[in-house]
Amino acid sequence: MFKRLLLAAAVSLLCISAASAKEDSLMIRKLYDEALVRGQSYENLRQLCKKVGHRLSGSPQAQKAVEMTFNMMKQYCDTVYLQECMVPHWVRGEKETGRIMGTKKGNLAVNILALGGSVATPDKGITAEVIMISSFEEMQKMGEKKIKGKIVFFNHPFDNARINTFQAYGECVEYRWAGPAKAAKMGAVATIVRSMTGSIDEFPHTGSMRYDSAGIKIPCAAIATRDAELLASILKTEGKASFYMKMNCQTLPDEKSYNVIGEIRGSTHPEEIILVGGHLDSWDVGEGAHDDGAGVVQSMEALRLFKATGIRPKHTLRAVLFMNEENGLRGGTKYAEVANTKKEKHLAAIETDAGGFTPHGFGMDITDSQYQKAIGWAPTLLPFGLYELSRGGSGADIGPLKKQEVPLFGLHPDSQRYFDFHHTNADVFEAVNKRELELGGAAIAALMYLVDKYGW
Repeated sequence: MFKRLLLAAAVSLLCISAASAKEDSLMIRKLYDEALVRGQSYENLRQLCKKVGHRLSGSPQAQKAVEMTFNMMKQYCDTVYLQECMVPHWVRGEKETGRIMGTKKGNLAVNILALGGSVATPDKGITAEVIMISSFEEMQKMGEKKIKGKIVFFNHPFDNARINTFQAYGECVEYRWAGPAKAAKMGAVATIVRSMTGSIDEFPHTGSMRYDSAGIKIPCAAIATRDAELLASILKTEGKASFYMKMNCQTLPDEKSYNVIGEIRGSTHPEEIILVGGHLDSWDVGEGAHDDGAGVVQSMEALRLFKATGIRPKHTLRAVLFMNEENGLRGGTKYAEVANTKKEKHLAAIETDAGGFTPHGFGMDITDSQYQKAIGWAPTLLPFGLYELSRGGSGADIGPLKKQEVPLFGLHPDSQRYFDFHHTNADVFEAVNKRELELGGAAIAALMYLVDKYGW
């Protein structure tokens, strides 16, 4: 694959003069030098994590994050403004309680987290027999008779043979997202799902789930992988166990919130936009450092790098800090609606929402002709460690722009450690490496520079 990419890039390079290629390398080098020596991503992330912390949509912390990043962007942009959107407001309430009941060792406390959007248990909690399921097919074969009145435990581990851990995540996340509705239809009284990670640790991973519009709503929680292994072992060796869970979450009326938008106006074609964005909201555990504080500060940093180096873009550069990616995508949807109404032209939309790790390149949802042009940039990007230019894998918040045929890109950092932190109490500022984080902002700026110069 890599050899084919280089061959295609060599053919595409015939359209780029040697002088232009040299200029591109020098300009991108300037962007990287500024990021690695004087980058501000890391300090901005410190401020976001330590002064605001986690920031679930609709919360006071989310509003504080809007205000903080609005003021941050004023330093880097010609124009900064807010774009209103209504967002869901789910609250966790008091800490959840989980126990494996009736084992040979007695009752065993385990770590659980309510999934985002879940209903609460009754005030006294729920206790019921557990039935372990590894797949939806297995649950269907068991039938309603065996499921009814039980707590369904979805125990579908990550496939650790996957090199890209996002592929393993994609194979498991359906049990978190769709599992509660499917189990409720068969009479389950609650669900617990093995956390979405390949690690065996004590951190349960929250995340969104979905109820059917006309279906029964049952409580649902994630269980830490260490405790999932324990529960699975007990069920296999003892043949039976019960589970107690108590959760206090609720959904409140929607709240007004905002996307935060900053721009550097283009010198030649200001009406044409190159967008970069990450999502400002996070789950209500940890500090939302990798998901997606990293993407927020990298988006701001990409614009700052142009200002600091004196590179004046021909097209307008726009950073969008989207609200409500985690449990509704309201910010991304609203942005696309407004862009369509205004008939805005986007040359590209780039998303950074995969953690603050070392960037390897970009995924691209673009046409064949655009891809042929993009891979012509491979020799320019390769010296900066950006060797991946693959099809697909852009991002959720910019996804609604696809209907407007906007070329979409997603920054692809190294994925090996991301799901150690994703949606957990471990996702804190201290888990982010400064150099890796700053490299991400520089990588995005490099791509924006090339799109700005060559377009499609």
